[in-house]
Amino acid sequence: MQQQANAVQTLPRPRVTVASVIERDGRFLVVEELTTTGDVVINQPAGHVEHGETLLEAVVRETFEETAWQFTPEFLIGVYLWAHPSGGNSYLRVCFGGAVGAHQTDSPLDEVILRTHWLNRDELQARNERLRSPLVLGVIDDYLAGERYPLGVLKSFLPASTL
Repeated sequence: MQQQANAVQTLPRPRVTVASVIERDGRFLVVEELTTTGDVVINQPAGHVEHGETLLEAVVRETFEETAWQFTPEFLIGVYLWAHPSGGNSYLRVCFGGAVGAHQTDSPLDEVILRTHWLNRDELQARNERLRSPLVLGVIDDYLAGERYPLGVLKSFLPASTL
């Protein structure tokens, strides 16, 4: 029993990330990005929650930084726990659905973002080996299955000075 308890203590804590699912005419806004290992992968606009930031603030910021689109979260799709198969990191991803408004084409994208695409589910499935993780297609499938939860389920108790 003690050995099992020690194993649990050595696992890294999940990194909290957010992602946006934006659908327009059957196509989803995705990014093509460069990983730290030099791989080019496809992902939803997504990223880490910064200190003092709410989940909603994080997903709006990350979507803009990666796509230059103004994102308005309208509902929660789900919360997903995933561990990278290498055994290194695990992630707690909070996924939001919503709409985009203005596209600021002159705004620079994050340096790791190569380009954005609007792809349908079949096009994403055809690129399965290039998806950053199984979360990419899994979240879209949940979205297409009608998974929708009100944003009111999210609560933040952050000091006012950090917002």
